Amino acid sequence: MAEIVGAYFTSHVPAIGGAIHKGLQQDPYWKPFFDGFDKVHEWLAQVKPDVAIVFNNDHGLNFFLDKMPTFAVGAAHEYHNADEGWGLPLYKSFQGHTELSWHLIEHLVESEFDVTTCQKMLVDHALSIPFELAWPDVDAWPVKIVPFAINTVQHPLPSAKRCLALGRAVHEALKTWQGDERIVIIGTGGLSHQLDGERAGFINAEYDKFCLDNLSKDPDALTQHSIHEMVRLSGTQGVEILNWIAARGALGEAAASEIHRNYHIPISNTAAATLLLEPDALVGA
Repeated sequence: MAEIVGAYFTSHVPAIGGAIHKGLQQDPYWKPFFDGFDKVHEWLAQVKPDVAIVFNNDHGLNFFLDKMPTFAVGAAHEYHNADEGWGLPLYKSFQGHTELSWHLIEHLVESEFDVTTCQKMLVDHALSIPFELAWPDVDAWPVKIVPFAINTVQHPLPSAKRCLALGRAVHEALKTWQGDERIVIIGTGGLSHQLDGERAGFINAEYDKFCLDNLSKDPDALTQHSIHEMVRLSGTQGVEILNWIAARGALGEAAASEIHRNYHIPISNTAAATLLLEPDALVGA
């Protein structure tokens, strides 16, 4: 049977990709952020996942304001990175786990989640940069992926409660998967930030700490705020915390242990964070 080895959460700011490309990891501005990944590398080398289920959000490569699914799931054999206009290099392509994708999709539809199935899907910095951070300098990604894209852009947005339920439905689907893979759950984005409008540059460290403190032991606490309250607390783009909430749901309802945390302000006007969680008892899915 498959095993969920834990969850990895991190920010995906495009400027991080620029810093990697320019070799600025030891620059004083960037060093506190990149230093937080030594433990991530050690942990991944220890748990050795071979599949990653990734909750992120699309930034216009697949969907735009005229067509914006609430939840989309990749079911492709391969996922290519594409240029979004940030001037970043194109990253390595990803191999998909199509059989697991369809297993999850079928379970989610049976569980009354109306997901959009994508047999072709491009991936942007929201997925590629977290992988560059986790597995630097590899010739090929060591895991196959199942990507989820959550709408964090066009209102109406899904609630935190709905995203947590989505993740928990994924966890239930994994319990019936007959493969023997070692699965890591990944959530990307945030934390608090707003890139435009009157509150451009907004960061809320208190709310970020609330989210980080509760993800491991009490993720339901993050569902107490409406989506509009979350925008107020986290910033317009800070609602990417929805990706983290869905990923936490996929880890299961039981409490999890925090293995590592790094929090740094600012990275390109964003409160950047990295978090590792493990089930208190490793879950045989």
